[in-house]
Amino acid sequence: MHTNFEINPVLAVGILIIIGYLGGMAAKKVKFPRISGYIFIGMLLGVSFLNIISQEVIHGGLNIITDITLGIIAYLVGGSMSIDSLRRVRKDIAWISFFEALGAWIFVTFIILFIGPLIVRLNIEDIIFSQTYLPMAIILGAVSLATAPAATIAIIREYKSRGPLTTILMGVVTLDDAYAIIGTAIALSIANAFIMGIESFSVYQLMITPLFEIIGSVVIGAIFAVALMGMSRFAPNKQALLAIVFGMIMLSAGVAKLLRLSPLLVNIAMGFVIVNRMSYNKDMFLVIDDIEDLIFAAFFTLAGAHLNLAIMRVAWTLSLLIIIGRFSGKLVGSRLGASISGAPPQVKKYLGFGLLPKAGVTLGLILLASEIPAFQGFGEVMVNGVLGSVVINELISPPLVKFAIFKAGEATVSP
Repeated sequence: MHTNFEINPVLAVGILIIIGYLGGMAAKKVKFPRISGYIFIGMLLGVSFLNIISQEVIHGGLNIITDITLGIIAYLVGGSMSIDSLRRVRKDIAWISFFEALGAWIFVTFIILFIGPLIVRLNIEDIIFSQTYLPMAIILGAVSLATAPAATIAIIREYKSRGPLTTILMGVVTLDDAYAIIGTAIALSIANAFIMGIESFSVYQLMITPLFEIIGSVVIGAIFAVALMGMSRFAPNKQALLAIVFGMIMLSAGVAKLLRLSPLLVNIAMGFVIVNRMSYNKDMFLVIDDIEDLIFAAFFTLAGAHLNLAIMRVAWTLSLLIIIGRFSGKLVGSRLGASISGAPPQVKKYLGFGLLPKAGVTLGLILLASEIPAFQGFGEVMVNGVLGSVVINELISPPLVKFAIFKAGEATVSP
């Protein structure tokens, strides 16, 4: 179906919110999380089905929806990291996050390394394994460390989940993005060395660049947290407080981009400082509830609209390998880490099911990798493969997160 008139970004936002919200309500009626309905409706609106919202609009004017949502999600994730609540489970978070991240990297890398050459075709003449499949596998393994907090926190907030699994899950998700940034920087240096020669290894690229990004993001986030705490004293009501909080989230994310830092880590740091340094901080996060449905409906419906069946036909086998390797690695790694740390049984059994979501950080890292000249030969294949895996993950991961928190007995709202 091709529309006879142009859907502009403003009209597209209205369609995403209203139609997406109706899809979320329908999903809830059949016992699915609302975001599953948002994503399904987005797929129908996109180019692969009804083509109501064009790819030009989706990848153009609507990108700001992703930036806004990820900024809010990161702030909420940081706000969930109260030191008092984490003190009892800090050992669990440390061990589990390390092994589930390492597991994802190893599993994805090796499954692509050994199976990829058999089923993934690269449009390159005279393929040299060490300069194509090997660096591609290392890079895809590294970007697979990231876990998107948006879907996870949406499910947790929808069912008001509380307990050890929920606390540990939020901590692990927070660390995953830091691991992904560091891991990808290392992977790019290693992959580039295989293509250009071992002498291309750079200690600066390997260690200093990612370390600067992390430390710089934390410092900027802490500065904005102090500013936000100061400004909040002048808010006469919750509506005014919402304006201040929302504005500061956007301001910090924008400054992070200007400084080439991570907007995600900046907002995580801001939320973390506020929840741990402000004596009465509950309203600083509860005000987001007033716009939660609006933000999630727009974001996840837009995520579904990114589906392009033409891309899926090109790299669906690579997408499948990424999904299998990543989920297996995170499931095995989380169970191993939980066993070592002595985490509660429900955490060991079900936490891995909450680590499947991935989206913005993963796509950002793989797009960064694809722009490096040395990887041009397989860069497009990597992007298509990751995009396909993201779309599939965003469809199947919400029910798995829901499964985990209900099986752990931590949901306080009936499905």
